[in-house]
Amino acid sequence: MAQLSKIEWTEATWNPVTGCTKLSDGCKNCYAQRMAKRLHAMGNKRYQNGFDLTLHHDLLDLPLKWKKPKIIFVNSMSDLFHKKVPLSFIKSVFKTMSKADWHVFQIVTKRSERLAELAAKLDWPANVWVGVTVESNKYLHRIEDLQHVPASVKFVSMEPLLSDFPNFSTKGLDWVIVGGESGPHSRPMNADWVRYIREQCIKEKTPFFFKQWDGFKKAINGSVLDGCTWKQMPPIREKQLQMI
Repeated sequence: MAQLSKIEWTEATWNPVTGCTKLSDGCKNCYAQRMAKRLHAMGNKRYQNGFDLTLHHDLLDLPLKWKKPKIIFVNSMSDLFHKKVPLSFIKSVFKTMSKADWHVFQIVTKRSERLAELAAKLDWPANVWVGVTVESNKYLHRIEDLQHVPASVKFVSMEPLLSDFPNFSTKGLDWVIVGGESGPHSRPMNADWVRYIREQCIKEKTPFFFKQWDGFKKAINGSVLDGCTWKQMPPIREKQLQMI
């Protein structure tokens, strides 16, 4: 049975890799680390190593057993392009995604340099989407790295959104996800930052998905942003599911 997800822009999760190491500002209050700590305390065998990076070879074929088409977030509890994940293992993940062509797979990474480095060594089936996390202006280079990847859908996850993006363009992107930080010690997100990104998406006709406010604005009505509650998916997703 698929592991259903509460993440609004996906439907299920598949974690052939668990654990990670912090890399940039967005990692400070990592939800996956908190979850791994909880699961370790509960005795979950997948997290016997806590949040240390762990490969689960026995889960590589799991999506092939899910017969109902789903949108699947790959490694919600890790980063597939972490330096400790061997290329051979990444290729095995891609082999499964290619075989399971009735699903749509979503990969998100902060390690855009390795993504770009390995892109030519991987087969990119049409049902694999790839995105980079760009939480602040300091990491716009990740979008540049993404442009070298021959994926059918390229997207950016601006989550948690930690700064403004005065020169942001959606050129070369098929989707933009924006969200504030939730959980303990969440950092504030300025509504004007979101407005500007949304306006750029409208201007450049790029689907825009507003996930959530930060922990400081839980009670604010979405109408404050006049439509920022839009939850648009890339059009190709509909085409892919129609082909199934």
